[in-house]
Amino acid sequence: MKQEIKNWLKKAEHDFVTSKVNFQQEIYDASAFFCQQAVEKALKALYIRKFEKLIRTHDLVYLGKKVNLPDELLEFCDEISSFYIETRYPDSYAEFEKDYVEDAINKAEEVIKWVKENI
Repeated sequence: MKQEIKNWLKKAEHDFVTSKVNFQQEIYDASAFFCQQAVEKALKALYIRKFEKLIRTHDLVYLGKKVNLPDELLEFCDEISSFYIETRYPDSYAEFEKDYVEDAINKAEEVIKWVKENI
């Protein structure tokens, strides 16, 4: 596996751990943000593996479709794509409650696992 791909996977794993740590500290908006980032970086690793180049986008659905992510996980990507922006502003804070973010973390773990199995 190329070093660039390993680097993207390592960063995805780091962001996933950061998401879980923020969740444990009840910082749900930051947890959601890093959850989205972990999925994005994992998908980019697989995209690089498949197309031998990096794409500059935050659109998880686009990335997921390009790497043939299963429909159930594509739906999740559609749901969390906006976390990249929504988590940075105070007017969206109420949306990121414990159960919602916990579910996002579990599904993000599924995406990362799927990426690793398909890389």
